[in-house]
Amino acid sequence: MSQRFSAADVASHNKTDNLWLIVDEDVYDLTKFQDDHPGGKKILQRVAGKDASKQFWKYHNESILKKYKKQLQVGSLDSKAADPTPAPAPAPKKDVVKPEAVSGAVVPQPSAAAAQAAEAMDAYGDLVPYADPSWYQTYHSPYFNSSHEALRDEVRQWVDAEIMPNVTEWEEARKVPDTIYQQMGERGYLAGLLGVHYPKHLTDRRVASVPPEKWDLFHEMIVTDELSRAGSGGLVWNLIGGYGIGGPPLIKFGQKEVVKRVLPDLLNGNKRICLAITEPDAGSDVANLTCEAKLSEDGKHYIVNGEKKWITNGIWCEYFTTAVRTGGPGAEGVSMLLIERSLGGVSTRKMDCQGVWSSGTTYITFEDVKVPVENLIGKENKGFKVIMTNFNHERIGIIIQCLRFSRVCYEESMKYAHKRKTFGKRLIDHPVIRLKLAHMARQIEASYNWMENLIYQCEKMGDMEAMLKLGGAIASLKAQSTVTFEFCAREASQIFGGLSYSRGGQGAKVERLYRDVRAYAIPGGSEEIMLDLSIRQALRVHKALGMKL
Repeated sequence: MSQRFSAADVASHNKTDNLWLIVDEDVYDLTKFQDDHPGGKKILQRVAGKDASKQFWKYHNESILKKYKKQLQVGSLDSKAADPTPAPAPAPKKDVVKPEAVSGAVVPQPSAAAAQAAEAMDAYGDLVPYADPSWYQTYHSPYFNSSHEALRDEVRQWVDAEIMPNVTEWEEARKVPDTIYQQMGERGYLAGLLGVHYPKHLTDRRVASVPPEKWDLFHEMIVTDELSRAGSGGLVWNLIGGYGIGGPPLIKFGQKEVVKRVLPDLLNGNKRICLAITEPDAGSDVANLTCEAKLSEDGKHYIVNGEKKWITNGIWCEYFTTAVRTGGPGAEGVSMLLIERSLGGVSTRKMDCQGVWSSGTTYITFEDVKVPVENLIGKENKGFKVIMTNFNHERIGIIIQCLRFSRVCYEESMKYAHKRKTFGKRLIDHPVIRLKLAHMARQIEASYNWMENLIYQCEKMGDMEAMLKLGGAIASLKAQSTVTFEFCAREASQIFGGLSYSRGGQGAKVERLYRDVRAYAIPGGSEEIMLDLSIRQALRVHKALGMKL
């Protein structure tokens, strides 16, 4: 238990060489911190010995407290309520069939597994309504079990300790430390983010809370969702952006020897891979790409020449899952190659973009790169199929991130609205603010529930069936989720006012996410193309199913 002080105790520490203050009933010794305070010593000295909560929250957000709490907090006020002792975990239920007489009939009781599936899970998180998915807040769900619960807690604890306090600093530096990416590998998360069953034959790394044989697409969703709580597209793209879209084609369609040679280092976080499809003149119109791969005279290599643009993580990658033209015009002439930086002829330069600053957006030039024919992914001139089957996984990832970012905007707004006062009352007491929050919540919940259903369908279908049946719906939800994200970012910015216009401070997450909006609305298929695709695809599929008009 932390040491307790009275307000009078704290007030006695009011000198420049003995400076304490209070924030939210916690007591901090800032004597040695004065020289490091970005706002200078005077600001701290003016509140020495006093409750500085109001002043602190005017300029800072909770990530600052998390960053410095361990080294600067010396205790709490004696008036602060003690942290509640966590309730013991309920004892596991046994498989018991207990007959009961109901109107003279004997009714068997469900097994333990069925009972667990029917039960709501314990409350988790801050319990701000709609700030977390409903299954975090004691609502029933058919999709999640105790392994998902355990993973959620494991990832959240790691994110809160290692990532949350540092996101703003990393954003400004345009780089997440390599050690964080390596931890993703060490903790087994990278191996679980490829849209396939956990590839335990390729790595000895394991997720602590989930056995490999139990890993499913909802576990993958949880990792992405909890990372996204940090409120930074740049952070998420740095850790799983290039890897999550560059890795699946290789593990699914790569030649066995290449997969066996390359994947272990990728899964363990020792090396990086990205997806290189987009070109200066070919974005959503993938079939018209021009990066060329010609077979050498001896038939042992493809000679690659061309450029790729807006490639996530490219500057840090050793491997590039690359779309190239090996045949004639259109989709039928496209192949996929694994290009390795070590082959020579690969140059990369970082691009400066509006948002996702720490994601390493890259311009790539290939000049006479000799790629072994063994590095062909799938079949020659059949790369378009590989690209199309990969889009569902990419777009689901974008959807997960957008909807959690929307929740972050909503949650930050809800908490701020309970603190900020205007015209003599809190923001939350103004009907117009509650209306904004209500519109944010209804869009988030509608989109999230659709996402859960589509992930469940992906879990049950093979890649080809999912591409045909779900491609249109996933494209539509991709557009829906980015529109939701943009709406929530704008409404949150209106609620925060000027605090969301300046970088850092209380509005840091909202300001950062507002800049990231376009990075989600455009990549993976722009909203307009996604919505058109959704209807065209749905009509094709349902015509084959026997649609009657």
